[in-house]
Amino acid sequence: MPHNDLTVLYEDRSLVLCVKPVGVLSEDSDSAASMPALLRAHYRSLHQPDYIATVHRLDKITGGLMLFSRSKAATGKLIAAVTEHRVEKEYLAVLRGHPDAPGGDLTDLLFRDAAKNKSYVVKRMRKGVREAKLSYRVLAKTEDLSLVRIRLHTGRTHQIRVQFSSRGLPLLGDIRYGSKDPHCTAALWSYRLALTHPLTHKEIDITQPPPHQYPWTLFTAPELEN
Repeated sequence: MPHNDLTVLYEDRSLVLCVKPVGVLSEDSDSAASMPALLRAHYRSLHQPDYIATVHRLDKITGGLMLFSRSKAATGKLIAAVTEHRVEKEYLAVLRGHPDAPGGDLTDLLFRDAAKNKSYVVKRMRKGVREAKLSYRVLAKTEDLSLVRIRLHTGRTHQIRVQFSSRGLPLLGDIRYGSKDPHCTAALWSYRLALTHPLTHKEIDITQPPPHQYPWTLFTAPELEN
């Protein structure tokens, strides 16, 4: 993806909020297609400082809003805000199936199997297990799919995939957790980020709908409108 295709929704000298396309890495790598590399190229083209630091992550198969630091003074503060869950993160997802309730909280204990690079819901706390909590609300349905809005209270996007799949509601297209679809990868989109600016203390609240394509076009909801 060339740097002039970047969608920047908010920026100042300390931070930038932009859209990560599906399939692009969220962290530095040897690939020139990582988000930090694309952002550095973008700012160099504008003759601006190109310092970029990743302060949170999205799975490669997940697109949507991401927050990056543009200054060393902001990096530690932004990482702390993310770690302490002072950055509100909301997502849109398409589930295969329908939840029993139109909304609520999901709390689980998750164990990550590093050898298989996969996580599982377990029944008791032990080494390598962490608590995972999210809230969700069903926005729309088709005959066999559900569009949900999700707020993470712990962790990051991978737990969304695990928590719903453990209830027989895998994300559409999420092969790893049981829902293959030839037309999409896991249908998960980073929809909203809200935070207090770590240096100016300005309140920032940004939303970005997913692209107008399958499977989002199967539903009608305000969150899908530009």
